[in-house]
Amino acid sequence: MTIAPLSIDQDPLCLLTVHAHPDDEASKGAPTVASYFAQGVRTVLVCCTGGEEGDLNNPSLREPGQPFHGLTPEQERLKMGPIRAIELQNSCDVIGFSALHMLGYRDSGMAESDTNKNPECFHMAEMDEAVGRLVRIIRLEKPQVILTYNDDQTGYPHPDHLKVHDISILAFQRAGDFSWYPEFGEPWQPQKMYYSVWSKERLMAVHHAMIAKLGESPYDEKWLNRPSQDHRITTRLEIAKYLGVRSASLRAHATQVDPSATWWFGLDDDEMAALYPWEDWVLGVSSVSTNVDGTLEDDLFAGVRENALHEMRQ
Repeated sequence: MTIAPLSIDQDPLCLLTVHAHPDDEASKGAPTVASYFAQGVRTVLVCCTGGEEGDLNNPSLREPGQPFHGLTPEQERLKMGPIRAIELQNSCDVIGFSALHMLGYRDSGMAESDTNKNPECFHMAEMDEAVGRLVRIIRLEKPQVILTYNDDQTGYPHPDHLKVHDISILAFQRAGDFSWYPEFGEPWQPQKMYYSVWSKERLMAVHHAMIAKLGESPYDEKWLNRPSQDHRITTRLEIAKYLGVRSASLRAHATQVDPSATWWFGLDDDEMAALYPWEDWVLGVSSVSTNVDGTLEDDLFAGVRENALHEMRQ
């Protein structure tokens, strides 16, 4: 039995991650979460929408005997939300989330689409109300560390992704302030917040490895010309042994991920582990002193947990 590690203040360690849609938890940070779950850390997923506007990206599901066979586009859309809820739970089981909380909003769809105007969608949600829903979960779960989306999302400005960042920042600030949402429980102040980031170093390494293996790469000029954010990376976790979790959790989202897609699976887990065995993060907010010598952190709970646990996992 794994013993739950404790913070310096003897509180059980908890990692909470905020995502926009089902499948985002698989593509962004699954190995990181799995590694902390294996250590005994409580891992919590907050999913802001049900993913109702996701396209069917796996054409095999339209074949005879499959759940989307013979359906019209409208019928597919109606079926998508319930199926994605099942996929999300399957993915959580693969990754090792201790708890899943749905924030309760509808998928907003892509920027400037008609679905952005749906009053039930996340994009249209009143900011203080949406922040309050997240604050309630933070006070319930008591995470020391929160993972959320980057403040720079110029590469993929999906309305729901933009709003995830915005509510995460405000919830981090307000969760410890009793003057905000007193009806949602005793204040709890998280200590660190990290932003997800796809490093340019990783992208280029995968790009060249794909060309060497397959003769082509799924990364086009739009991807290759994205400005690098590598200079912002503060934290690099070695997660090679958990790359299989990422692949399995992606496959759990069968409607969204084509198992034959080279984008996700052109390199297998062993090849990825040899090529780039890390997951990178940007420390956005912190109330604890870490990284004083400028080296990259190798633990999201650096400055939070006891040093003994850090040594035990080496």
